Amino acid sequence: MQKIAQPFLRKLREEDIPQVVRIEKQAFALPWTAESFRSELKNNDFAHYLVVGDKREEEKVLAYGGFWLILDEAHITNIAVEEAYRGQKISLLLMEGLINDATLKGARLMTLEVRRSNLTAISLYEKLGFIPEGVRKYYYTDNNEDALIMWANLVQGGKVSGENSDFCDREQL
Repeated sequence: MQKIAQPFLRKLREEDIPQVVRIEKQAFALPWTAESFRSELKNNDFAHYLVVGDKREEEKVLAYGGFWLILDEAHITNIAVEEAYRGQKISLLLMEGLINDATLKGARLMTLEVRRSNLTAISLYEKLGFIPEGVRKYYYTDNNEDALIMWANLVQGGKVSGENSDFCDREQL
């Protein structure tokens, strides 16, 4: 495992796509292509993506995640951390960034699908206030595994549900 010194969040840029695709291939059995990400950035007004970098190597992408914002609902499309950097709470930082960004853009609810077998991710999402609300049978076509559908109410008593909503410069989002 490589140690990250000073993580930061910023918007995904087109020049990040080769690194994002490399991470995508590490994380998913059926990864998105470079063209899929390019289309998300250029053609999908609902799409919003962030990357995590390390201030020591600002051009290196350690993790990425994104959501589609439709009305007041944000739907997480994907989230992944480079293998060498897992286990350092980067996914927590990234999810809090996505939650914060979605909230700033007007989202009140957030949803995602997660493999039933991915207990690490489910635990993270539950810590962030996501609740299992349903199942998509045979959702993952590589092995026909079910997806757990989770939802979070992003506004609870006027506060964003992530504890660290001020961890990044809002102008980067």
